[in-house]
Amino acid sequence: MKKYNVGIIGFGFIGKVHAYGHVNLPLFYDPLPFKTKITHVCTSKKETAEKACEQVGAEHGVTDFREITENPDIDIVHICTPNNFHKEALLSAMKNNKHIYCDKPLVVDMKEADEIRTALKDYKGVAQMTLQNRFFPATIRAKQLIDEGALGKILEYRACYLHSGNSNPDVPLKWKLSSESGGGVIADLGSHVMDLINFLLGDYDEVCAMANIAYPERPSEKDPLIKVKVDAEDSVMILAKMKNGSAGNIEATKTATGAEDEMRFEIHGSKGALRFNGMDAHHLEFYDINAVEKPFGGLRGWTKIDTGQRYGKPAVFPGPKFAIGWIRGHMACLYNFLDSVNSGRKADPGIEEGIHIQYLMEKVRESTKNRRWVKI
Repeated sequence: MKKYNVGIIGFGFIGKVHAYGHVNLPLFYDPLPFKTKITHVCTSKKETAEKACEQVGAEHGVTDFREITENPDIDIVHICTPNNFHKEALLSAMKNNKHIYCDKPLVVDMKEADEIRTALKDYKGVAQMTLQNRFFPATIRAKQLIDEGALGKILEYRACYLHSGNSNPDVPLKWKLSSESGGGVIADLGSHVMDLINFLLGDYDEVCAMANIAYPERPSEKDPLIKVKVDAEDSVMILAKMKNGSAGNIEATKTATGAEDEMRFEIHGSKGALRFNGMDAHHLEFYDINAVEKPFGGLRGWTKIDTGQRYGKPAVFPGPKFAIGWIRGHMACLYNFLDSVNSGRKADPGIEEGIHIQYLMEKVRESTKNRRWVKI
């Protein structure tokens, strides 16, 4: 059985999520056709790197990502840093042909994305983006139903990703509220929801977007008594026309008071419709216009499909009928990457998809700046 040594660069929230996957994957997938071992963790401070090593059983806590990306003993590199640190780590890992699992978005802007695109020509490893919303059984089933024609001609859709963390004006200005760091809700949440619609419905044709900054100033993270200027958006609303002829709206926001982590979509077609809410990830709802409606409604109406955790083997834990949650999508996303590495096939969504989402985000930003429709 092949064993892969893993290095994780960045150990904030998302770094812990990635590490959780490696620690627990053998329980969820059995038999697991490979083994992984986190051997290195890189953070900006030696003490946090060493603490991370204690938490995941790694041997080496480092502060220079090159000790991972250039290390001949490392097979797999996870990039979990703030967005503005992605590019250099990516280029180094690609130059050394490491297998790469990169959190979204790929980089900060299209200039950096083009550098990654150029490096791809000589890259020999397997790489995948962390776009876990593609990997719930509900979204996989939605994709199947659409591709099978169950909805007929797609007419319209609406999709949103709602958080409320920026509703409070006293929230300090952390990196996700800084454009210099690659922050803003377009990159943070918009990348997810734009990718999911792209996955389900195909390519975009044209977008028109509006962004908003809720509070022009926020307390400094270093000194709450000092106010600093906010230059990254809290919310974005996008009208989008698709190449399949449908039209819809996409919203990503961190000022939706009362929301927690609510990714949802509705898709309407000539023969039926689908809807999904990540706060109830166990179910996909399907409306079949061909269902009989007599007598007294017959069987016409929304059917709640128990997609649950029905992944199929070797996903055996905790079982298909137990309620599924957010972390399970991450587990399935990571397994898809590692299985691709182990079998030597191209991972999907790969870095190419990461570049494409970067391009879409750039077009949305262009639209918000110029206040007009932008062709994709």
